[in-house]
Amino acid sequence: MNLLVVGISHRTAGVPLLERVAVPGDKLPDVLADLVAQPYVDEAVMLSTCNRVEIYASVTAFHGALADIGGILATRSGTTVGELAPQLYVHYEVDAVRHAFRVAAGLDSMVVGEAQILGQLRDAYGVAAEQGTAGRVLHELLQQALRVGKRVHAETEIDRAGQSVVSAALAYGQGATGTVEGRPALVIGAGAMGALSLATLKRAGAAPLYVTNRSAERAERLAELHGATAVPYATLPTALEQVDVVVSATASPEPVLDTALLGALGHPLLVLDLALPRDVAPGVGDLPGVTLVDIELLSTSLSTTADAEQRAAEDIVAGEVEAFLTWLRGADVAPTVAALRARADEVVGAELGRLVQRCPELTDAHRAEVAHSVHRIVQRLLHQPTVRVRQLASEPGGEAYAQALRELFDLQIPTADIDPAAAGEVHP
Repeated sequence: MNLLVVGISHRTAGVPLLERVAVPGDKLPDVLADLVAQPYVDEAVMLSTCNRVEIYASVTAFHGALADIGGILATRSGTTVGELAPQLYVHYEVDAVRHAFRVAAGLDSMVVGEAQILGQLRDAYGVAAEQGTAGRVLHELLQQALRVGKRVHAETEIDRAGQSVVSAALAYGQGATGTVEGRPALVIGAGAMGALSLATLKRAGAAPLYVTNRSAERAERLAELHGATAVPYATLPTALEQVDVVVSATASPEPVLDTALLGALGHPLLVLDLALPRDVAPGVGDLPGVTLVDIELLSTSLSTTADAEQRAAEDIVAGEVEAFLTWLRGADVAPTVAALRARADEVVGAELGRLVQRCPELTDAHRAEVAHSVHRIVQRLLHQPTVRVRQLASEPGGEAYAQALRELFDLQIPTADIDPAAAGEVHP
């Protein structure tokens, strides 16, 4: 299997470091290309959100791949591998599968149970598939992870409150400044987080709603969907003067709100910074009348206390991990069994060819009867071992039996790549 997950999140590092490691969407193809160019990394998917950066990889060696991936993350963060290592988490083989399923289920999120991670994971996989860095192994893992995430949300009420990072930030902000109902609000950014922010503000009763984005067309589409008004990005200073609430969630590498822009406002302002890197410059939170809620504040304030729904979700994940591993072990042995049968057919075919040359007096009927008998003998000899190796392969440690067959019979297993974009969800 050789699955490896290397990541950094709000649980292991502060926001300043997360900001340096984060990968904007337009840079993701380059990072993926760098990853699969490493000696020990065959496949790679990168998930970069407002509170985590993770790399899912199919690797040829654990320590070598860990050094390869750690080196790329260290380069992005401007540190050394030694300095970055204490903030990284690493999951291998079974633990990697379990982690992927928990992430998809929202169990590892800042707001436990939030459903946005499913879309983010799907998008990350889609980019890797387009770039050709996700092959058979990661296709199987992530397709199944997405299915597990859907099942958890369908069969439990872990997301019954519709919580997300946006709703959590808004709830925190309202606790400090009062309700946003009836107060004008502006969303900066027209991506997935911007859309979620508009929807959340609308449910909370904020009005009127405005949205701005460097791409005016995207802002207009989003405004139309949520009954908001799109305002030109160039008029951002004017728009800020008209609102009491600002949610900023762009992909900008530099802050879009600073003290110069907000310091001149003469009214209280609630600012929710949901971007990584941060959209709000240092010092804004110290301005008179400005209440700032950002990812760093949320990461220290949210409770992760387990409840019945969370435990039910964990049980689903545990069962799905075992089912996936059973399937995977069986799938791994199938090519070996096929190769063994093909080798047997080659041997039988070669021997029958020699028999024809040595015994030209045999009639076609005699040759057919001999061929049929020899094939039956070989198939009966192989039947029990192949059935048994499939059974053993489904158990923990079962991959050793397939490996033994390959070694004993010197079997060469061809590698067939799967087109991730065309394949469907195939697991039980």
